[in-house]
Amino acid sequence: MISPYVRRHRLAAELRQLMQEHGYSALRLAAATRIPRQRISQIQNGHVGPSDAEMMRILEVLKVGQRRWDEIMAVTRDCRERGWWEKFRDEMGPQQALYADLEAGARSITEYQLMVPGLLQIPAFTEIRVRANRGTRPEHFDPARALEARAFRQRVLDRAGGPSYEVIIDEQAVRRPAAPPDVIRAQLHHLVQVGRDRNKITLRVLRLSAQLPGYVVPKSSFFTYRFPDPNDPTVVAVDTDGEDLVLTSPTATSHYLDLYQRIQQAALSPADSLDFLATVAEEQPDYAGNRP
Repeated sequence: MISPYVRRHRLAAELRQLMQEHGYSALRLAAATRIPRQRISQIQNGHVGPSDAEMMRILEVLKVGQRRWDEIMAVTRDCRERGWWEKFRDEMGPQQALYADLEAGARSITEYQLMVPGLLQIPAFTEIRVRANRGTRPEHFDPARALEARAFRQRVLDRAGGPSYEVIIDEQAVRRPAAPPDVIRAQLHHLVQVGRDRNKITLRVLRLSAQLPGYVVPKSSFFTYRFPDPNDPTVVAVDTDGEDLVLTSPTATSHYLDLYQRIQQAALSPADSLDFLATVAEEQPDYAGNRP
């Protein structure tokens, strides 16, 4: 599997570098290739993938050698791949579709989470969170389809050759009631079981009392995706109230890569984290309470 999103941004970076090397602006390249300037801008910003014919015209004008030509054309074809999420984008929501795209091609995924991580949520917990999050939704959003999509995304961790996965869960994610007590208990037991049974999955907990190096305080959840091709960009997605912020340039991602290392240093060890989660699970009340 590949991530079309990542390949589009890899191609965009390649094109920007070639244009800089040969002294071409978007306007000049558009004139030389007879491709509309707006289309050139969309390609160099990673918004769209070009056709083979468009890319070959660009490479001819920029006098690209055969080896680099072949590499770029392979990336161009990957840009147009359509994953399962494209068919259900409107129903599952663009945010979840983007994460499915990034996860599909990843070699490794790391997360810092202020909520129980989506890839490890049990269906009962996910259903409650989908119902609770009644913010801006696409016109055709379908909660049932969103639940199906979440379950399908989770399979990436079971896939042969799938990514390694490490998540650091902030203590507030398991302390603040985000579901009825019986669901929280079942969710925490699931996290403990996954952490003990799955070799490619690592769970850690950042205690509220933990002091990060430099007194840094993370402000939001964020995700890091690395890919098998070393020339593909490392991607950081930052959780926001609106559309998530997706970063691909080394300058933009470096802050979050450093922040993750600081959080990792301050977090409990994997073994201590699982013991902590098991303890919190047993602290949940024995009654289910009123379901929303």
